Parts: sequence; structure tokens; C-alpha cells
Amino acid sequence: MNGSFGEFVAHAARDGALVVQPRMGMSDPARMRAGLLATRATDVRAAGTITLDSFTRVGEHDSVRTALTKGKQLNGYPIVDHPVAVTRKVLAGVCGPDFPVQVRHGSPRPQRIIAALVAARLHATEGGPISYCLPYSRVPVAESVRAWTESARMLAALREQGQRPHLETFGGCMMAQLCPPALLVAISVLEAVFFRRHGVDSVSLSYAQQTHPGQDAEALGALRALAEEFLPNTDWHVVLYTYMGAFPRTPAGSVALLEEAARLSVRGGASRLIVKTVAEAHRIPTIAENVDALLVASRAADRERHAPTAHEPVEDTGIAGQARAIVEAVLDLDPDLDAGLTRAVRLGLLDIPYCLHPDNAGRTRATVDGAGRLQWTRTGALPLRGLAESTNHEPVTADRLLRSLSYVERRFDDAALEHTAGAPA
Repeated sequence: MNGSFGEFVAHAARDGALVVQPRMGMSDPARMRAGLLATRATDVRAAGTITLDSFTRVGEHDSVRTALTKGKQLNGYPIVDHPVAVTRKVLAGVCGPDFPVQVRHGSPRPQRIIAALVAARLHATEGGPISYCLPYSRVPVAESVRAWTESARMLAALREQGQRPHLETFGGCMMAQLCPPALLVAISVLEAVFFRRHGVDSVSLSYAQQTHPGQDAEALGALRALAEEFLPNTDWHVVLYTYMGAFPRTPAGSVALLEEAARLSVRGGASRLIVKTVAEAHRIPTIAENVDALLVASRAADRERHAPTAHEPVEDTGIAGQARAIVEAVLDLDPDLDAGLTRAVRLGLLDIPYCLHPDNAGRTRATVDGAGRLQWTRTGALPLRGLAESTNHEPVTADRLLRSLSYVERRFDDAALEHTAGAPA
């Protein structure tokens, strides 16, 4: 029913096309099918998405069933609680080798989700034992690691049926609006290695667009270099997420940010882009708004690919070296990566700034500097001595934190308003 997700992306890359993908999920099966059909009908290289609802993500299936019984709309597709036959009807005649569909969720304990998508004859999803635990849950890291081990092995078993399952690490988005890129790159690589060790040999490594295009281009290069190094005999590609923090509130600002993400994808060697829409700052986007975003992103990528001007060389500020140091420190903790990941969080070798999960050490801090780059202000126990020193030993105040969180929103909205003000009447 469904071709290999990784092969679809690789084929598009060979043709010089960026695969664009929405973040689309509706609880009503008919609307979910309509969204997939609309995505498929675009004249760009697009992959389909079924994004799950927040109750399913945290395992509150009684709440899902109550909502479905009362006819209430959820903020995503409840794949576990819709009958398998219903989901197969949603997908019938829609997904296939030329239009793969990926399930996106957010669960630290995804076994029931994995079982449901496998039953529906899907085999592409995303997440990870760290990236779907620390920012989104209170589940102990050790428990999340065990759950993701089981889930990866469930997917890997599909290879016995002639399928090639695909897992995308969400590690590049760890509260990414204030997490310096080296740590995002390191977690993406570590989770991809984790998937590979549990039998999934087709993976994608994610990175979320952040505050400075030059820094992001360097990070994408580092991610690709480390994937080459640590993922031998693996089908892999890089996926970029359009900025995951506070989105511009003006339509022009939103479009400009999405177009910058598309250009960054081309410059940084990402093969796939998860888009956002002009509605992100206000509400859940419509199907039409998702389709428009796919077209905007694909066309911006095409323009970038065929632009006659040469780009400035990417500055090496040490992101690759910092990320490699973190990856190697975690891999050296224990031959069993499951145990190593759990121990790394406990020791603070993986420590996410501003993350309130009880297992997170909470000794790192970061801020946006005057040039718009994300910089460490405290590195805690990260293995970065001599590679990345704290740039500012003053505490990050609440005002400074809020300004950092709104930096991208303000930058693109201000530029849009200036452009409007300067336009002829």
C-alpha cells in the first residue's frame, strides 16, 4: 500500500526537488482524507501527514472516546481509537510509493500508536526517547527509552514483511527556540543511532530553524557530516522544521519566515521541509492554508536552487566539534545506548535549557545575542570545555528571556511592517 518513505525523499533529491510536508491532522476521517488528497493534488513534491491529537499523545484514550461519542472535534487524528478499517479507508487510493504518509504524534510511550499505524499499513513516523520525553512529558527518561526501544523494534519487524520502515528523530527541535544548535544536532544524531541499533535502517535527522540563518546553515552542515560519520550502512536524510517558536503575526512576516526556511533547506542540504502557515500565530490552519504553505515553500526552494548569485561561505563557529563531543561522550558512557542515554540525562551530558522535566539537570542556559545567534550563557556539565564557553555569566532575566523567545516573531513582523510603510500609496 505504501512505498518506502526514505526512497521517496531520495528520489526527489536526485531530481533536485525539496520534499515539502504539512503538519496536518483532523479528527474527522472524511476531513483527514480530504487533507491528504489536497496535499497529494499539489504540483510539488509533497509527503502526507497524519498528525495525532493531544489526548492520544499522552494516552488519555477515555477522553478521546468521550469526544468522539459526543461528536467533538479534536486537534488531530486519534489513530488508536478510530477503527483500523476507518483509517484504511482514509488512506485507500491516497498513499503509495509516489505519496507516502507519515504519522506525527509527540508521545514518550508510543507503543499503541505504533501498533495502530502498522495495522493501518503505514510505516513512517517520528519521535525519539529523549526528544519526545523531556519537552513534552513528565514520564521518566528510563521509561521513555524502554518504550521507544519496543516501538523501534515493532517497526523494524516490518522488514520481515518486505517493508522498509522509517523513523525521523525529533531531536532537532528540543525547545529549539532557545537551545543552541550543537545540542540539537547531537540529540538528532544520538536518536538516529538509537533507531539504527534497534533495527530501523531508514531514518531522518531533524533540525529546527532558529534565529540566525548563517548559524542554521552551519548546524545543518554539521548534522550531515556527523550522520555520515555515525550512521554507516543507513539510509538517511536531513529534514528541516520551519521555526517552531513564536511565529510572526503578520501574513507577510509568516510568508517571509517560511521562504527563509525553504532557502535554508537548499543551502544546508536538507531534503525535506516541514512547513508552517500564515495562521500559525492565531489558530489551527485550514487545508487550503496548508496547501498554500506547501506551494510557497516549494517555489522559494526552486528560486534558491536556480539563483545565479553565489552565497557567502558558511562560517565555522565550532558547532560540529561541540556536537561531536556530546555524541562521543554519550556513546562512551555504556556499550548499551539505552543505558547510556538515561545516564547521560542524569549526569547532565544532555541538559536542555529551560526544560522543566524532573529528570533534566537544568544547569544550562542560553540567549539570543546582539547578532541574532543563539549562544550559551551557562553550559552546566555538557562536555564542551574548551569548545564552547559561556558568553555571559549574568543571569538571564525574565525580560531577556521573553525578548529572546519573541526575537524571530519581532524580526519578521517588523520587517513586514516597514515594507508596508515604505510601499507607495
